[in-house]
Amino acid sequence: MRHSGTTPAPLAYQVRKPRMKRFSLAILLAMTLYVPLRAQELNPSDQTAADAAIKVIRPEAIAAHMRFLSDTLLEGRGTGERGHEIAARYVATELEAMGLSPGGIDGTWFQPLPLRKAELVAEQTSFELVRDGKSQKLVLDQDYVIYANLLLSDTTVDAGAVFVGYGVTSPEFQYDDYASADVKGKVAVVLRGAPARFPSTERAYFASALIAQQNAAAHGAVGVIVIDSPEFLRAQWNRVMLQLRADPPMRWLDPQGAPSDTVPEIRVLVRTNQSGAEALFAGAPKSLPEVLAAAKADKLGPFPLPGTVRIHLANRFTRVESRNVIAKLTGSDPNLANEYIVYSAHLDHLGICRPGEADPICHGASDNASGTGALLEIARAFASLPRPPRRSILFLFVTGEERGLLGSDYFAHYPTVPLENIVADVNIDGAPGLRFPIKDIVPQGAEHSTLSKDAEAAARRMGYTISPDPRPEEGYFTRSDQYSFVRQGVPSIKVDGGTQSADPAIDGATFAKNWTATNYHTPNDNMNHHFYFDSAAKSTALNFLIGYEVAEQSEAPAWNAGDFFGTKFAHKP
Repeated sequence: MRHSGTTPAPLAYQVRKPRMKRFSLAILLAMTLYVPLRAQELNPSDQTAADAAIKVIRPEAIAAHMRFLSDTLLEGRGTGERGHEIAARYVATELEAMGLSPGGIDGTWFQPLPLRKAELVAEQTSFELVRDGKSQKLVLDQDYVIYANLLLSDTTVDAGAVFVGYGVTSPEFQYDDYASADVKGKVAVVLRGAPARFPSTERAYFASALIAQQNAAAHGAVGVIVIDSPEFLRAQWNRVMLQLRADPPMRWLDPQGAPSDTVPEIRVLVRTNQSGAEALFAGAPKSLPEVLAAAKADKLGPFPLPGTVRIHLANRFTRVESRNVIAKLTGSDPNLANEYIVYSAHLDHLGICRPGEADPICHGASDNASGTGALLEIARAFASLPRPPRRSILFLFVTGEERGLLGSDYFAHYPTVPLENIVADVNIDGAPGLRFPIKDIVPQGAEHSTLSKDAEAAARRMGYTISPDPRPEEGYFTRSDQYSFVRQGVPSIKVDGGTQSADPAIDGATFAKNWTATNYHTPNDNMNHHFYFDSAAKSTALNFLIGYEVAEQSEAPAWNAGDFFGTKFAHKP
């Protein structure tokens, strides 16, 4: 029977078999006997303090946090739901017990977020293809999904459609899908993603739905239809459809009541299944298989699709509130204490995501009770230092990540300390090495700033190698909370686990792929797995060291000269 989290997990989840005890000892040695590689930054007393702080990070504590936060009582910690509020109070209580200071609004541990939720009125929503006077109706959830509009409660688009490749315009990479396309007053049809020849994180930037909509609007489009790859559709279409129904879109509201990250010109945003895409391309100058083959060969070109598309969207709005949780540790150097390193992790998950099923709750044990637990133990490690680091630290537990990075984006727009004083963000979204013991890490985003040196030094100290992103097509860099800080000009990093397993019996790449297909964003992400808490504690120590290094250095992190993200987002003097 599936363990839902209402009772303590069996001891097998906490205690290693004899073979794994030897592995745990190796990790402990790596955590306590690392060789400092940047002695110019850490004096001997600081090195000793870091050693002692790492020992405070305990596998059992991470496991305990995960077990509570993923319990059925919390109902999946949905944004604005009762379960998330329980989780927020739990985290605040833990932080207070550590002796940290509140970092929220008005001397509290919390930062409230005003939110707008838009729920689709399915019976009033339709998508038709009109050709030669004949109408073909597509079936909602079967052929397509449509995203609610956060600005309009009712809208209709009746227009021609033009295929425009990935819908990317990039002078930086001499690439423009719209170069010979006319989409003014029409619907832009785009492939999900961005050219494979783009670097991993830049590819993620251009592949984001927001950038696709903004670029389509800049060229005069009134709607966007996204075509997914067959590989993605086979693995995740049902998940996409179910999540949209269970988790309607939300946006935070500014002081004037306007929702964030909306593109007024784009009235409808649609995503098609294989059947919907095939219907859309029927009779087009190129078939769907030909388009997908051209994408692989990097030979895409725009062309109009036959007939018109008629899309009607109806949705209703509700007001919701949720809260970030924030703690502060004031730095010890009078000249640097007004500068902050932010550690972030998202506290929310998907809530009751499968109504009517035996277990309807997306418990979010790995995603992201593990990251929350890891951040709590990083906070405990910092609180244990005999002297606070030179710079101040903010520990930020955000809401609404699963709804579009809402909590982190709100904080980045309305921080509780001056934005110009935030010098770096270290984000944790899933404790690396939790699901299988890892030998390598993927420091997402580190290559864009001097944080790369800190990540490399910490990795060597902890005995990790560094690998490139194994799945750049997924755009992970823009899909977690560090990206909210990047967009506000703050150098940021998120350390992912690599695919090299420290256990020869586990094929890391295959395991990771299977986990995504069977457990990610489903009720199966619960405590009913053999998690490797020792490995998670080791990666937590790594993340502690990255921030500790930055907090102790005289110079703040800086974007690399001419960097894509630094140029696009960094603060102007």
